[in-house]
Amino acid sequence: MAAPGQAVGSGAQETCGLDRILEALKLLLSPGGSGSSSLQVTKHNVLLATLKSNLSALEDKFLKDPQWKNLKLLRDEIAGKAEWPQNSVDVTWSFTSETLLLLLCLKETMLLLAANFNPGKPNPRTPEVAPALSPDALSISQQKTVQFVLQFVVTLGICPYLMPGVGVPLRYRTEFGAVVQDVVCLDAAPDATRRLYTSCRALLNVAQHTSLGSLIFCHHFGDIAAGLCQLGFCPTKRKPLTPAEEVLTEEERTLSRGALRDMLDQVYQPLAVRELLILQGGPPQSCTDVKTQLRCRAPAWLRRLCGQLLSERLMRPNGVQAVVRGILEGAGAGAAGGSDAEATAADWKKCDLIAKILASCPQQSLSPESYYRDICPQVLDLFHFQDKLTARQFQRVATTTFITLSRERPQLAAKYLLQPVLAPLHRCLSTAEIPESHMVPGTILVTEEELSRCIEDVFKVYVVGNEPLTVLMDSLLPVLGVLFLLYCFTKQSVSHIRSLCQEILLWILGKLERKKAIASLKGFAGLDKAVPSLHSLCQFRAATQGGIMITIKEAFSDEDEDEDEALYQKVSSEQGRVEHLGDLLSHCQECGLAGDFFIFCLKELTHVATENETGLKTEPFSSKSLLELEQYQTLLVEGQEQKLLVLQLIAVLCERMSEQIFTNITQVVDFVAATLQRACASLAHQAESTVESQTLSMSMGLVAVMLGGAVQLKSSDFAVLKQLLPLLEKISNTYPDPVIQELAVDLRITISTHGAFATEAISTAAQSTLNRKDPEGKIEEQQQTSCERPADVAHSHFEQQQSHEIAPQTGLQSNAPIIPQGVNEPSTTTSQKSGSITTEQLQEVLLSTYDPEIPTRAAALRTLSCWIEQREAKALEMQEKLLKIFLENMEHEDTFVYLSAIQGVALLSDVYPEKILPDLLAQYDSSKDKHTPETRMKVGEVLMRIVRALGDMVSKYREPLIHTFLRGVRDPDGAHRASSLANLGELCQRLDFLLGSVVHEVTACLIAVAKTDSEVQVRRAAVHVVVLLLRGLSQKATEVLSAVLKDLYHLLKHVVHLEPDDVAKLHAQLALEELDDIMKNFLFPAQKLEKKIVVLP
Repeated sequence: MAAPGQAVGSGAQETCGLDRILEALKLLLSPGGSGSSSLQVTKHNVLLATLKSNLSALEDKFLKDPQWKNLKLLRDEIAGKAEWPQNSVDVTWSFTSETLLLLLCLKETMLLLAANFNPGKPNPRTPEVAPALSPDALSISQQKTVQFVLQFVVTLGICPYLMPGVGVPLRYRTEFGAVVQDVVCLDAAPDATRRLYTSCRALLNVAQHTSLGSLIFCHHFGDIAAGLCQLGFCPTKRKPLTPAEEVLTEEERTLSRGALRDMLDQVYQPLAVRELLILQGGPPQSCTDVKTQLRCRAPAWLRRLCGQLLSERLMRPNGVQAVVRGILEGAGAGAAGGSDAEATAADWKKCDLIAKILASCPQQSLSPESYYRDICPQVLDLFHFQDKLTARQFQRVATTTFITLSRERPQLAAKYLLQPVLAPLHRCLSTAEIPESHMVPGTILVTEEELSRCIEDVFKVYVVGNEPLTVLMDSLLPVLGVLFLLYCFTKQSVSHIRSLCQEILLWILGKLERKKAIASLKGFAGLDKAVPSLHSLCQFRAATQGGIMITIKEAFSDEDEDEDEALYQKVSSEQGRVEHLGDLLSHCQECGLAGDFFIFCLKELTHVATENETGLKTEPFSSKSLLELEQYQTLLVEGQEQKLLVLQLIAVLCERMSEQIFTNITQVVDFVAATLQRACASLAHQAESTVESQTLSMSMGLVAVMLGGAVQLKSSDFAVLKQLLPLLEKISNTYPDPVIQELAVDLRITISTHGAFATEAISTAAQSTLNRKDPEGKIEEQQQTSCERPADVAHSHFEQQQSHEIAPQTGLQSNAPIIPQGVNEPSTTTSQKSGSITTEQLQEVLLSTYDPEIPTRAAALRTLSCWIEQREAKALEMQEKLLKIFLENMEHEDTFVYLSAIQGVALLSDVYPEKILPDLLAQYDSSKDKHTPETRMKVGEVLMRIVRALGDMVSKYREPLIHTFLRGVRDPDGAHRASSLANLGELCQRLDFLLGSVVHEVTACLIAVAKTDSEVQVRRAAVHVVVLLLRGLSQKATEVLSAVLKDLYHLLKHVVHLEPDDVAKLHAQLALEELDDIMKNFLFPAQKLEKKIVVLP
């Protein structure tokens, strides 16, 4: 075999062209004449006969045709220098050897043509003319010929000689591969290992030419790599072999190892990664398929070798990107995203796999720290790809790797991942030391690109990753002050990072421990100066590209202007900071953070007031030095500033927060305790005021409301309430008002006895507090939302109303607000307003809805439905409770019961559609795991009745209804699809011209279902929707359905001619008749005998 780069005689090459060599290759690939038989034995014979025939034909050409003389000389010259046996009893090897010789001839000829090529200088007069083409360039057809030849060489010269488990066997690729596997004679000389070595080395020699190398490596890299792995790394027998028994020498094995590593370094690295993963194979899988069982797993030595080579790929420059691309592109993503990129981006398993690979330190690395020092910058680069589809995949991989590394190696992650990400924010911290070279006013400390990239990376890691690991939280805590100030600056103008900053702050505040979150909020508000914030010399400035940069502040020229400007900036920044903090906390009400911070502010207000009072009782000024006086004045000013800041915070929170700021009883008790403590402090300093007195009355009235039954209290709630006992005792002993003293004593007794004893004063105070909230007595009743049974709730509701002349008690969910929205007036007032039913009658009917006797229960449901239809005030006031009763009875198996419940829900939805319809749609659109198919069908019946009852008013709820029904058509349950189509038909025939904006979506849905759905009832329903649509629109159909009328007509014709179901055909025929009448009236309108009078100008 000619060594790489070895020159051969040039005389034959000068007269031998590429066309002659390619003609010889085509001659070898000529098909046989009897390959149409289907018998396997015949296919073997045909293949062998074809190979022999083509070899003979080529030899005849060499011997008889004088035009082939130069090619024969070149071939003989290369064959003479070749180091492999070229003739064999096995026809397949003779064919492979001849093909390899011709490929080497092609390579040498192309190298010589390229070396002798001397393109002329381009003509400046015609610069648009393309440069001369190199003579070694192959045309498209020639490239196809070479590809076919290479496929034959790999199929006959490499694949049959691979060991079991090495590479993908031929029989699993194509039917022809199975034939070749059986045709090759492994017993004939030369040995199989020698054949494999010859084919691999010859192909690598051919690949030295650039264009030929690209053809070889793009399609056959995996097979050549498998062959080189087997030649260079397959372990030999333990018993030493004699030189006569050795097939390959140690030098040849060493050459194979070097050739493998050189080839891996030359090719596109993601391709190398993908092929090595295929060679390595996966874990053994249990499979009952006989064909799959025959396929062997990769041997242990090959798995270890591929793992080592993959680790080397990973540790190279840009190795992370190569590994990621190799795995994702191998999964079908393509080089730039591909058609399956969306599916690949959604597959978290692949991302987790890549993250585990990247986070695991390979054995070849010197140390874990050196490995992560090289890998982590490449992981961060994955965040910054611009291509959308590729960026989504890479960002998921980077986020998952970030989280995995932070979990397994927190110290290294903090050093090599978190520090580089957060470096722009650390650079401008108040605790950072700014170099003197950067102290020049106007110097850009953090550029726009750095800051934007930093915020985006933090968002991807923290918010998207959503893993509250300790190292992540601790790393972000020091820069939260800068993040909040950046958020405040973005609120002043339009910025693309505003939403990112807000999401980051909300995420970290929600994940932090409550004490740390409150401490961070103190720093945001300026109450805690120890929290790191923006450096005093730094400021945010709008950048040219719409982002933000951090610069050194400009110096003021005039001292007076300096002081005025500094004071103005300080006041305005503090005011804006407090307002933006209120906006931020308005999103934190559900988690309870806003309520806890509000209580903290109340306690801080009491604390500041106490400090101010004690601070005034100091020594006379005459006994102090000037320095002490100055320090005293400074402390006094700071105390006043803090008090004003606390007052401003409380004012903003009261303005921005809703009445649902408190989410549990503990927060309400803390709020009351803070109010009582402030009242006690005012009493101690004899600073009582009207505001303090009213606040005290309100807080004690709030406790009375809770104890009076507005909130269902448990034993654990009373344990929380007991912290009020010392404060109430102090109020009862020191407060001058006897009414407040008596109420405090009664509240102490009621709390201590867990509500067993309650005086009339508590009920009066509760009622007074509720009436103060709504003087006209038109407070909406809160409905029962607890987890107990409605029958028990109704019973306890009735007993509570008899024992206390206040509103019915309401349950409390864990996420429901504690402060009551209001309760009803006593029953006598309501009874006088309605004049039809009494409270006792309503309670009796409510209890009957849970009676075990079916007739009694159904009659109660019918009675409630009748009251709703008659618009009875008492029944309508309990709409949420009635809805819950009806929905629970819809689950009953008896037809009479659940149909009565369906009627009740429909009537109730007709009265309050905006409140009830969204809940019904959510229940109808839920999955099978949440609700049974029967329940969803019953809700569908309710929705149909609601659509019919709403009539023309259904247009107000068009969007949620039509979206829910269209999603239901894609449900896996056939009955639910049919129900959704039926509801869609009822809705469409009532929308008229409002259907125009969604007519294409509806039509496409109906066509797809009617043609492709596997269930008959669903296809029937789809065609029936067309009937209802045409019937409901009537003559308006030509206007509303003008864009899709032709498609509907083709659909109906398709159903009539091709649908096997007779019922669906009948529906289609009815629809065609409706369409026929519509078009006749449109084309031939009825003649009207009328005279048109026109007034001339």
